[in-house]
Amino acid sequence: MPSKPFSARTLDPNALKSFAHPLRLSLYELLDEHGPSTATRLAGLLGQNTGATSYHLRELARHGMIEEAPELGRGKEKYWRITPGGFSYGEAPPGDEETANALEALLDDLVRRRGAELARWREEEAATPEEWVRASGLGRRSLRLTAGETARMRDEVFEVLERYRAMADRRDGESSGEPDPSLGHVVVHFDVLPVGLTGGERPAADG
Repeated sequence: MPSKPFSARTLDPNALKSFAHPLRLSLYELLDEHGPSTATRLAGLLGQNTGATSYHLRELARHGMIEEAPELGRGKEKYWRITPGGFSYGEAPPGDEETANALEALLDDLVRRRGAELARWREEEAATPEEWVRASGLGRRSLRLTAGETARMRDEVFEVLERYRAMADRRDGESSGEPDPSLGHVVVHFDVLPVGLTGGERPAADG
């Protein structure tokens, strides 16, 4: 597993096992996209009852994935938001099959989410404001590098991503709660995949 992206914390085995739950993953994704929200609103978006979403939100908070946003709530209304700083999945301890299975589920979800986000962008691109289309980009490079060069490239890109993540976190921390119309939810995919090093044949394409 690659090293964690700089200041991101690494999930411990208990957090990994707790996070590898379909509803918790969905709740986290919604908070990531829409920003702070309540259990009631999230329940409506997911077709769940508020009791279920409240329980799973508390579980996410117990492991530091999300946190309360007390400045946004009124009365008994409780808002939740993504914990700033990001996280890394890390590795399962040797011999810990339960955590290894949880990690596999999370990585499979990561791949699924990548594909879903790319497909969504292809659907939305035609109706997206021109300034955002010009700011977007899809790219792929196939390079011949050593393992050391690959690691250095990965770390340099993560340095850039970390700088912008920290800027976005600071902005969120200073927000009055009113949405800024100049801001958009921007997803950045970055994968470094050394393929073909196992000696196996490339899977055949369908059709």
